[in-house]
Amino acid sequence: MKKQYYIILFLLALVLFMIGTWIVKIVSGGVPFVDQWTRDLVEKLDDTYIYTGFRWVTNLGSEPFMVPFTVIAALILWWMFRSWLPALIFAGGTLGSHLLNKLIKALVDRERPSILVSANAEGHSFPSGHAMISMVCYGLLAYFIAKKLTSTKSKLLVQFLLALLIFLIGISRYVINVHYLTDVVAGFIIGFLCLVGLIYLYEWLHKRRTQS
Repeated sequence: MKKQYYIILFLLALVLFMIGTWIVKIVSGGVPFVDQWTRDLVEKLDDTYIYTGFRWVTNLGSEPFMVPFTVIAALILWWMFRSWLPALIFAGGTLGSHLLNKLIKALVDRERPSILVSANAEGHSFPSGHAMISMVCYGLLAYFIAKKLTSTKSKLLVQFLLALLIFLIGISRYVINVHYLTDVVAGFIIGFLCLVGLIYLYEWLHKRRTQS
């Protein structure tokens, strides 16, 4: 168990170091090598069926969709669990990830590869809000829904489908050329760390409530 713990810490440190090097490169006015190597591909996808498909998918992570979706999903979770705690963690966690994303973007201050207002793509670029916030929102949704399912197959199916949705929403930002690939990867990683932290917070609060 201790060995696994050290492996996780090592991987976490490695990932954070990678993101840190990207940030240093961006802040100094450079472009990370990953973004230099991947620009040709996204330019070839412009005006293709792939671009059109991802242009639709990206809306599932945009603010006009996410705001009402988060409110409705929080109410459904409150009804499912007959408790305010899952709804609060879900809605509060999604909002918190949005605010954290805005803060990091303001600090890094990276320009987008292109602006697309209709795709909710304005302002700063690093990290991708769609990747980060979708990871938290749909990740928490998968976690809470799975807790209410008794079948292992059903749990895995829900988790797989929502994980696929998270990936497609995030990568759509790269495909439609409103984010660099490093923006998306960083959004996924930071969002995942937020997701794990929120799940631990819920488990801790739920345990305290049941013991009191």
